[in-house]
Amino acid sequence: MKYSEIGLSNTQNMFISALKNSYAIPAFNFYNMETLTAILSAAKKTHSPVILAVSESAIEYMDCDILMGMITGAKLDGKNFALHLDHGHSFESCKHAIDLGFSSVMIDGSGLPFDKNIALTQQVIEYAKKFNVSTEAELGTLSGIEDEYTGSDAHSYTNPDDVVKFVNATNCDSLAIAIGTSHGAYKRKSQNEELRFDILSEIAKLLPELPLVLHGASNIPQNLVKIINENGGDMGDALGIPVDQVRRCVQMNICKVNVDSDARLGFTAGIREYLNENPTVFDPRKYLTAARNKIIETYVFEIENIMNSANKAI
Repeated sequence: MKYSEIGLSNTQNMFISALKNSYAIPAFNFYNMETLTAILSAAKKTHSPVILAVSESAIEYMDCDILMGMITGAKLDGKNFALHLDHGHSFESCKHAIDLGFSSVMIDGSGLPFDKNIALTQQVIEYAKKFNVSTEAELGTLSGIEDEYTGSDAHSYTNPDDVVKFVNATNCDSLAIAIGTSHGAYKRKSQNEELRFDILSEIAKLLPELPLVLHGASNIPQNLVKIINENGGDMGDALGIPVDQVRRCVQMNICKVNVDSDARLGFTAGIREYLNENPTVFDPRKYLTAARNKIIETYVFEIENIMNSANKAI
């Protein structure tokens, strides 16, 4: 299936505009109809381009035919939406996504030795270019757990000198870097911890035209954590990346910001709050609507106040 025939674009023009105008394209993960339509609603409300991100586990959960059926049924405009494989861990998973009709893939070889990461990335790029699909790679390792396929106890910052060698060897379209973000809902022990802006600044200086990507950048809105905790949940002291720090990254060549945990929190908060306030309700459409609305509210805020991508749709 050709992605252009189902209203999708690769990320090339998106990143050119984002780099030139100092904003980031939000990459929001989805895993069912409610999370997908929440992203689309937030994008419509804010007139923002959006990358629809899907992990390997989400593809398995939704089923390929249902996933692509939802994308086709959404009738996207062909300019402002990319369908992206998030954290593909093998050539086969990236090839599978490209063959399905994805317009962008990430090959995550960050856990491999440097030379093997280059070789794997080159293999994916060679195949992706046949279909004009964008390829994102990763250098450095983020700690934390995203799902059963993506997670690590270790954290290694990206070496700017390695970035130059890696990009020259692979010619990847964008690069995810590790500057102190992490996967999951427990990213910080305190809001005083700062990202490694020195590393980001050096990479941007060495390769000013390279679109950079920030993974593990969920804000972990404290209002959602509070709602969950007050309605039977236990999120403890979950803390994310402060708004001002992500906004600063966006001014420093970060063209794509990945957010997943915030949707999970919004979804959970909406359901817990609704069922607690409406104990007799057993119609899933009602509490799923509440869950979707919480995500829309969260993403509209982040598009307008973090990504700076509102009104940037073509």
